[in-house]
Amino acid sequence: MELRNDDHMYKEMYTALLQKVEELMRDFTAVVTENEDLRRMLSIALKEVEELKSENKRLREEVSELRGRLNMNSRNSSKPPSSDGLSKKPGLPKGPPKKSGGQPGHKGDTLRMVERADEVVLHHAGSCPVCEKVFGESDVVEIIGRRQVFDIPEPRLLVTEHRTGLIRCCGHSHCGVFPADVTQPTQYGPRILANCVVLNNDYKVPVEKIGRLGADLWGCKLNAGTILAANARMYAGLESVEATIKQAILASGTVCFDETGLRAEQKLHWCHTACTALFTHLFVHPKRGKEALNSEYSVLKDYTGRAVHDCWPSYFDYKNCLHSLCCAHLLRELLGLAQSGSKWAVPMHDHVLAMYRARNKADGPLEDRDYWLRIFHRICRDADEEEPPTQKGKKGRPKSSKGRNLLHRLVNYTDEWFAFAFEQGVPFTNNQAERDIRVVKTKQKVATNFQTLKGARHFARIQAFASTLRKHSMNVFKHFTMVLEGKEIVFRIA
Repeated sequence: MELRNDDHMYKEMYTALLQKVEELMRDFTAVVTENEDLRRMLSIALKEVEELKSENKRLREEVSELRGRLNMNSRNSSKPPSSDGLSKKPGLPKGPPKKSGGQPGHKGDTLRMVERADEVVLHHAGSCPVCEKVFGESDVVEIIGRRQVFDIPEPRLLVTEHRTGLIRCCGHSHCGVFPADVTQPTQYGPRILANCVVLNNDYKVPVEKIGRLGADLWGCKLNAGTILAANARMYAGLESVEATIKQAILASGTVCFDETGLRAEQKLHWCHTACTALFTHLFVHPKRGKEALNSEYSVLKDYTGRAVHDCWPSYFDYKNCLHSLCCAHLLRELLGLAQSGSKWAVPMHDHVLAMYRARNKADGPLEDRDYWLRIFHRICRDADEEEPPTQKGKKGRPKSSKGRNLLHRLVNYTDEWFAFAFEQGVPFTNNQAERDIRVVKTKQKVATNFQTLKGARHFARIQAFASTLRKHSMNVFKHFTMVLEGKEIVFRIA
């Protein structure tokens, strides 16, 4: 009986224990479930934190880039000086300020009296206050003063009528013939057409304004067709001249190259230039890179001297010539990086300027090449530690910072960057090409768009001819007239 009671007791204890275990298991399961929920929530929170960090980094980079764009001007980027408004500053440091007015050695263009005037007006007293005699020019016994007024004659068209005459002799009729360039009953002569071409191309005056100017000056409104036909005639007449200019450029030891965009036929095209201190060549092509540089218009594919240009990659594909890079572009990029917080950009900027000043002071190539390059490589090592390495993005190719990209170009093209310091006759900048091609932007601001590609090419050849004339100090209007008259143009090579 006792055993049975003990069994009953143990059975109750066992049952209670099982219930307790089940309760503990339920509590444990609840705790585990709650822990898993917490882990899941923690995992989600950590993932969100990582996403927020990534987005914050992206937004910081975007803000930095936008802030850099907002602070861009012609001194720290490739933006043109015209975009600076009234706060323009020189790209390269200038010397001490000079006194206002003409500088020593300046020839000037002051009016000087001529020996024989076109018209002489004699001024004398009208009458004698004593005897009241009225004076005439014959009474003047001596010229005691001279003053000359320079002015232009009253504008008017000079009309030359060509006639053909008939002569009968020995039973035959002999007729005269008109000059070869007189083909119409009425037509404009070469001087007024040359004037229209100069105004439209070299002075960038719109066609409509030239027509109104003709009406105001000469009483004849030249229509657009006449002016465009004059441009086409000038373009055709300059074919041999352009060939001469290209040959002169190919024979030069140093040539500057550049390109800029323009719109023709409502599409983006590119105007390329190759130029020296005496010659300018311009051509328009739908492409910017190798297709344009390999075309029949290009000079670069046949050039064997030293080509000065910016860091556009297509130029380096031509191994038949030496290359030199524009350090004005380099200084602008370094200044932009310095303003964005890059520490290495400041000593590199100062080092390049120091080489520039030393080169000018020496008036010849620098001899201590190792010294200058040792400083350069030391700054490059500092830049390599400061600039973040290339990082693989989620999409596309790996992306580097602007500073690291510039560092790569400095290291890869060290000889090309500093050729100005160690080679004779290599310029520090590519400003010659930039000056010669800037006229395209001026033309585009006036015309906005060339209606035809043919018109754009007409402008390029004519403008290159005008630029070459000015470099040779030759009168533009006179030589434009000579081209329209079919005369030969000869450049004197200094």
